[in-house]
Amino acid sequence: MDWQRTGILAAAAVVALVLAKQWIGFSERYDAELATRIAAQQPQTAPADDFSAQAPTNGDSTDAPGGDNFVPEVTQATDPAAVTTTASTSGQTIEVITDVARVLINPKGGDIVRVELLDIFKDLDSKEPFLLLSNDANQVYEAQSGLIGKNGTDQSSQRPVFASDKTQYTLAEGDDTMYVDLNYQQGDVAITKRFTFERGDHAIDVEYIINNQSSEAWSGAMFGQVKRDNHQPPKTGAGFGVSPFLGAAITTVDENYKKYKLEEIGELSADKRRTEITGGWVAMVQHYFVSAWIPPQESNNLFTLRRQGEYNFLTFQTSEFVVPAGEKLNVKAVFYAGPKDVDRLEALAPHLDLTVDYGWLWWIAKPLFHLLDFIHGIIGSWGWSIVILTLIIKLIFFYPSAISYRSMAKMRKLQPMLADLKERYGDDRQKMSGELMKIYKKEKVNPMAGCLPMLIQMPVFISLYWMLMESVELRHAPFLGYIKDLSVMDPYFILPVLFGITMFVQQKLHPTPPDPMQAKIMQFLPIIFTVMFLFFPAGLVVYWVVNNTLSIAQQWVITRQIEKEA
Repeated sequence: MDWQRTGILAAAAVVALVLAKQWIGFSERYDAELATRIAAQQPQTAPADDFSAQAPTNGDSTDAPGGDNFVPEVTQATDPAAVTTTASTSGQTIEVITDVARVLINPKGGDIVRVELLDIFKDLDSKEPFLLLSNDANQVYEAQSGLIGKNGTDQSSQRPVFASDKTQYTLAEGDDTMYVDLNYQQGDVAITKRFTFERGDHAIDVEYIINNQSSEAWSGAMFGQVKRDNHQPPKTGAGFGVSPFLGAAITTVDENYKKYKLEEIGELSADKRRTEITGGWVAMVQHYFVSAWIPPQESNNLFTLRRQGEYNFLTFQTSEFVVPAGEKLNVKAVFYAGPKDVDRLEALAPHLDLTVDYGWLWWIAKPLFHLLDFIHGIIGSWGWSIVILTLIIKLIFFYPSAISYRSMAKMRKLQPMLADLKERYGDDRQKMSGELMKIYKKEKVNPMAGCLPMLIQMPVFISLYWMLMESVELRHAPFLGYIKDLSVMDPYFILPVLFGITMFVQQKLHPTPPDPMQAKIMQFLPIIFTVMFLFFPAGLVVYWVVNNTLSIAQQWVITRQIEKEA
């Protein structure tokens, strides 16, 4: 039996299966998007501004009859008549500009209704900032937060309208920190909602400062939530049928990273909709980018995922706190809206970096990324960093690859003898198998030696694939002059053609399969894979071209050594 050829075909089948699976996922995603568009033309099942469908409850909640029709309620303030506003900016959004983001805040509720990433382009042609969050006719995607509970300002019937000193804030040159304070007077209780922006950072501190000058204690809890419809984000990167994950992610007591597709959120059972944990986070994940709420890590927080009307809500609620009369208390959460920066996400909260979804082989992919990032820090080019990383991986697997190539070279030398056996015992498989074993034993050839080293390396290849597909650092990263973006396909298809050539040369160095049908299939593989790789991200094709080239060199040297020994 030709174990080498079988191994190669098995590997090809695995790759083809993965691609087919991704293509099916792409088709399902398209169908879901079409269904969403059709649904958007139907009457809304819940008013978009009905906050009773948005705010979490204070304390334990149970599903109402019907389950999916559960609408949380908020306890009314002690004295609704005492709730007043002195906002001078009512009806105007507050614009905040830093070096990396443009943020719009609605004074009603103090919600973040728009986030543009100034340090990341929508595309290289327009050079427009990448729009992540917005609330307009095309999409609803915003970050809401407030105070609920006995004395909470956010109720079913109304939201507080905050006052601000001005409607535009800009991070001054030379400043590293900027504070944006929104003020609200609740009777004798002064409430400041403070947003803190840091230079070079996409994380925003959202802090409530409650100054209780009344004669009674003030009690409540803070909540924050991402409100999003089912719109599909703009396509980023390239891949043959690859459908990146879009949906909610959360950390629980049992699982560090639990994710749900958008269409799954409305179908969650009661026990899966809610989770309680000390610290934690909740996030909305898409290809290359993420938005996340990180509540106080010392608080016991309640997290809820739910679908209400046409919107998805990913919510956190802190445990209740009390502000004694005459005292002041601060409560703060962090909202992140930006690229999937592994190091930054890792620093914000435990396991938040897992939103950079490397798949089930993340424990291999993550170290590979850190190594790639380290190399980039030295040479400054992501393309050449991939080349060097490929060389390092090749060196690590040099010995297993040498075993495989040596076995293939010996099998190549035995081709005339195998052809003679097939001619003599072609109809007697048992006799032919016995004679094959005699030849393998005499020539000291182990057919499995050519297959096992390949299987050992497969997890690394798969991990590298997902690492390169998920790394936002490759987005708009140039290489070799004509490649402007390593995350999309080669515009002139030079790399895929080189890949096909290297695969063809590799086949010439392998022993010819004794089965004519198998031989014909192998001849077509370079063409099939070249067509597939036309649509792959250039960064991924760089890896395969370099890997194949190094493999050819190693196999050629080993083959010549075997021939000299003979």
